[in-house]
Amino acid sequence: MARDVVLAPGLWMPGAAMALLAARLARAGYATHVFTYRGRSLLEGNVARLARFARQAVQGRAAHFVGHSLGGVLALEMLNAHPEQPVASLILLGAPVRGCLAGRRLGSARVGRWMMGGCGELWHEREAVWKRDAPLGVVAGTVPLGLGRAFGRLPGPNDGVVRVDETVVDGMAARVLVPLGHSLLIVSGSVGRQVERFMQEGRFE
Repeated sequence: MARDVVLAPGLWMPGAAMALLAARLARAGYATHVFTYRGRSLLEGNVARLARFARQAVQGRAAHFVGHSLGGVLALEMLNAHPEQPVASLILLGAPVRGCLAGRRLGSARVGRWMMGGCGELWHEREAVWKRDAPLGVVAGTVPLGLGRAFGRLPGPNDGVVRVDETVVDGMAARVLVPLGHSLLIVSGSVGRQVERFMQEGRFE
């Protein structure tokens, strides 16, 4: 069984944002590796950095990957683009893999475009497909508590930043909806339990 976990935080979040989840997984016997990056950099550069980080961190072993928000988008893109990286499972927490309406609204203002930098292109509507055999699980929040609502109401269930419909990946093994806002997904004990369960069994509670 794979015991390495690579964690990737969301846009504008330091690696320390994943500390509680990493500590929980460490107590369960996993070796955790937190990837840090500049969210404003271009997608291609961050995907390449994540590939290098994983290669150095797990030394060719199969690993679980957990990505929150933009970190989940990077993990999906990297694992699809680098089939040589063994993967045991991928879990996405509030990851806008199909684009992000809130992000597009933010990008309509000059300061918003500056804040997002090179990652702004990711928020346009697009397809999301999982190309690996390992199980992929999606966790999506349904309590609209997040900065995205500052730019207008988001249609349908959402976590305040990402709409549930924006988290769907073709080829995912399972999805669970949780009554949490966007930033709380990475500090929630219930989400931590769901992550553990998925890594062990390829399914959620």
